[in-house]
Amino acid sequence: MATTRTLAAAVCAAAVLGAVTGCSSSGGFGDSSAKQSSGGNQSLTVLIATSGDAETAAVKAATADWAKQTGNTVTVQIASDINQQLGQALAGGNPPDLFYVNSDQFANYAKGGSLYAYGDQIPDASDFSEQLRKAFTYNGKLTCLPKDSSTLGLAINTALWQQAGLTEADYPTTWQQLSDAAAKLTKDGVTGLVTAPDYQRLGALMREAGGWITNPEQTAMTADSPANKQALEYVQSMMKAGSAKYVSEVDTGWGGEALGKGKAAMTIEGNWLKGAMAADYPSVSYKVLPLPAGPAGPGTLAFSNCWGVAAKSQHQAAGVDLVKHLTSADQQLAFAKAFGVMPSRTSALASYAEKYPESKGWVDGVAHAQAPVTIAGFNKVLTQFNTDLQSLRTGDPATILGTLQRNGEQAIKNAQ
Repeated sequence: MATTRTLAAAVCAAAVLGAVTGCSSSGGFGDSSAKQSSGGNQSLTVLIATSGDAETAAVKAATADWAKQTGNTVTVQIASDINQQLGQALAGGNPPDLFYVNSDQFANYAKGGSLYAYGDQIPDASDFSEQLRKAFTYNGKLTCLPKDSSTLGLAINTALWQQAGLTEADYPTTWQQLSDAAAKLTKDGVTGLVTAPDYQRLGALMREAGGWITNPEQTAMTADSPANKQALEYVQSMMKAGSAKYVSEVDTGWGGEALGKGKAAMTIEGNWLKGAMAADYPSVSYKVLPLPAGPAGPGTLAFSNCWGVAAKSQHQAAGVDLVKHLTSADQQLAFAKAFGVMPSRTSALASYAEKYPESKGWVDGVAHAQAPVTIAGFNKVLTQFNTDLQSLRTGDPATILGTLQRNGEQAIKNAQ
């Protein structure tokens, strides 16, 4: 999963040039009175960021199927940088009708009035993951539907596991067992645990320690808590012992590459790993487990994009109908088969778990997953946090969390 970059700055910078008025909660896109089209023969544009050819083909096939049923036409556009391209389109006042919305950009769009809130038109909205519904709710309104779901699990290279004399009985279920296993696996150029230097991985341990970045209502910062400090100190202790490293320290770009190349015996990654391993390292045998429980119990992180409908679209009714098609149980299962994502519908997730037992470690995490932070302007805060986490090995966890606390408090103040 790629870490997304800031969009709010790009969109609001355009406002300085008079291109957009939607960078605050008043006025702008939210007041759009675009004339709405009805009936068939409507032409919709969909902008997506794709994980590869499989996802592109699947989305095109699904939209073509809907178009055939309705008499409309759909053009799917592939973004090379969706935050930049979508930001430019919104600033220019001519956005695509439907588009992927990253969770870290959602509040920026919603506050700016760029999104058409259609959640109240979905009669079975309660079938979608509660954590993700909450992530894509703004001012009490479910604004857009999560298109799929992902969680983090512990992926183990089973060949390296066996070579270290470990068996299934040694699969770690606690932090202590994880650090013990990592120590045994670290030898002959192999590091026990390799992960990315970001909160999208290490944040799961903060959750398992009983902490998180904000309170559940996202109205106050809780970053500088003893629980969060305990989580970072735990990771730091493994790094100082040499049994845990960041991906860059083993000359890889992400956890899947480290696992596939045999440089990591274990990594913390989401279910996007499944497709990548099949494509790039088909001969590598691995096992995915739920993340070992921390002092406060089990935990993981929830990830998704949502299907955004533009407030300035002339095809809002058709766009919502297309979203219903793309997020139906059958279509979500088709997407799962095509490119490895998990359904965001709980009913479809049950079918997915039955069909793909090898993904059980990720599926089990849904029940105790932490939703992402969705506060307007907060993506800048998280970008700085990720930068600070890169120096965790030699840094002071309390200082890192203190900076996050202060930056977050200012962001929350500005978002109100």
